[in-house]
Amino acid sequence: MLAALVVPLLVLTAAACGSENTPPKITSGADFGQKPTVSKGKGTPPKNLEVKVLHQGNGTTLSKGSIAQVNYLGQTYDSDTPFDTSFGKQPFSLVVGTGQVIKGWDQALEGQKVGSRLAITIPPDLGYGPQGQPPQIPPNATLFFVVDILKGTNPPKSAQGAVQPQKDSSLPKVGTNTDGKAPSLDVPKTPAPKKLVSNYVIEGSGPVVKNTDTVVVQYKSVLWDGSKFDSTYDRNAPTTLTLNQLPVKGLTQGLTGKKVGSRVLLVLPPDQAFGSQPQNGVPANSTLVFSVDILGTM
Repeated sequence: MLAALVVPLLVLTAAACGSENTPPKITSGADFGQKPTVSKGKGTPPKNLEVKVLHQGNGTTLSKGSIAQVNYLGQTYDSDTPFDTSFGKQPFSLVVGTGQVIKGWDQALEGQKVGSRLAITIPPDLGYGPQGQPPQIPPNATLFFVVDILKGTNPPKSAQGAVQPQKDSSLPKVGTNTDGKAPSLDVPKTPAPKKLVSNYVIEGSGPVVKNTDTVVVQYKSVLWDGSKFDSTYDRNAPTTLTLNQLPVKGLTQGLTGKKVGSRVLLVLPPDQAFGSQPQNGVPANSTLVFSVDILGTM
């Protein structure tokens, strides 16, 4: 009698265990480009990163340093309510493998092709860890993402083209090295310009940038007194700027109309920068100076 009871019990227990662990699944919008809805996962989530290719693209293969533009939907593993999505909004751009996003994203995107749809399950140690991102993401949450890779490019390391003369002694001088390292940026001890300056240092031969483009850039910037403001070279990775969404209008105006592949000197007077409000360590009424390499557009 005992044996007869034990065998069915084991069978039922095994079946129950098998049904307990059910990963999240797309319940509508399954095709690439469609906004998905996703069911909640059940049971114990995986402890390791899991990447499933739901639709295989045939575009550029992403690697560390690639610029990617994606649409995504993110949920915690045990929820059917997204905590964030870009579907129906502005696609998200990032530099792959450089720490701009959580580790799970960086690892999942490397080696994937443009045009692919991915289902990514990210354990807490590759997501937001014990701190979470309250209130949407609790501590130690496993995350589930659907990601469509819309665009991708492997940008050059530097501007390339015809070096232009820099004869105006009242303007900053920018180095013309093309080895991928930060160029020199020397500001003269003269009064700052009152109007926006946008001059070629190296003139590339690519397409002209439109004010609706997302541009891939490396830049170095200082205040007019020569003190450092910001530099992508310090982070060892280019970044993207969506020109029609920038809060600093001088960057949008200064880069629009310039050619991809160029290095550009920009001098932004206060009314084209942060104005009378101090921000991010920049004093009020500061003139900003940029050297910008336009490496590509998305």
